[in-house]
Amino acid sequence: MNKFYTFIFLLFAIPAISWGQNDTLYLNNGDMIVGDLKAMDRGVLTIEPTYSDSDFKITWEDIVEMKAVQRYLITLTDGQRINGAFRSAGEGKIFLDNEDGEDLTVDQNEIVNIKSIDNSFLSRLSADIDFGISLTKANNQRQLNGNLRMGYLEDRWSADLYYNTLITKQDDVSDIQRNDGGIGFRYFLPRDWNLGADLAFLSNTEQSLDLRTTGKIGLGKFIERTNSLYWNVTGGVAFTGETYAPVFDPEDGTTITAPSRTSLEGFVGTELNLYDIGDLNLLTTVVLYPTIISDDSVEPGRIRSDFRFDAKYDDFIIDDLYIRAGFTLNYDNRPVEAGKEVDYIFTTGFGWSW
Repeated sequence: MNKFYTFIFLLFAIPAISWGQNDTLYLNNGDMIVGDLKAMDRGVLTIEPTYSDSDFKITWEDIVEMKAVQRYLITLTDGQRINGAFRSAGEGKIFLDNEDGEDLTVDQNEIVNIKSIDNSFLSRLSADIDFGISLTKANNQRQLNGNLRMGYLEDRWSADLYYNTLITKQDDVSDIQRNDGGIGFRYFLPRDWNLGADLAFLSNTEQSLDLRTTGKIGLGKFIERTNSLYWNVTGGVAFTGETYAPVFDPEDGTTITAPSRTSLEGFVGTELNLYDIGDLNLLTTVVLYPTIISDDSVEPGRIRSDFRFDAKYDDFIIDDLYIRAGFTLNYDNRPVEAGKEVDYIFTTGFGWSW
């Protein structure tokens, strides 16, 4: 008989214990959700309920009480990065169980990012990929564009990789191509400062660029970071090397190739991301590169600039599917003879986030 009662106890106790290990949310409409809290970013929390394989997305400000028992990397508005669990500690207050130091209690709106972290590589990886295509009967024009971005997050540093391509073909006209990509590294310092190192590549037909390689190292600071926006500024030095594509001169039938360039540049930039607009995400980046030291092939007073604007609409039709429209502009006030001062592109595409 004792074995029978033990069996009955375990039958009910084991599910109760499992239930107790789940994360719990209470919403301002009275609903309660129990499940696996995955992340909170840009003011939206993602949780997989115990009764569904599909993720739920909930606005951070709609949560009035919560308890999360897993291990998370939690980022605050002042730049602090904390590892541990968290739970509500009164109205609008969150207690952070800091496994690396002193526990603390903060306002709910001071938490700007939460990511479920374990020791696996995939739990720290994120990716966006999208494609777009257009066809025009006139001149049989075809255009293809693709964009890839990947990121990896550790407790004190992050790395990212990106690649963008545009190819345009049409009858009786030379192909137009543009490719840019790069890798970047960020080490997070106290009070929202960060050290950065980047290596970027660019080639485009309009400016006769066969390849521009830019290595940058600098210091950045988040001026503002909330659940509706972030604004970051950076500055430092960059080393740039450029080679140019040969250009055919129809007047004398010869092919001319501009001499390669090398230069040491300063750079100053800013990035603004607005995301408290429903499912719409707006990103603007501007970077200026004044030349400091250059070889004889670069005229004095050279200034380059890169501008980027992206509008991304998340969860289009289904979760993780998005629509993106982007505008990119590159300016050089001292281009080579065969190149243009300005190159810009506008692209659209459908993509998937992971």
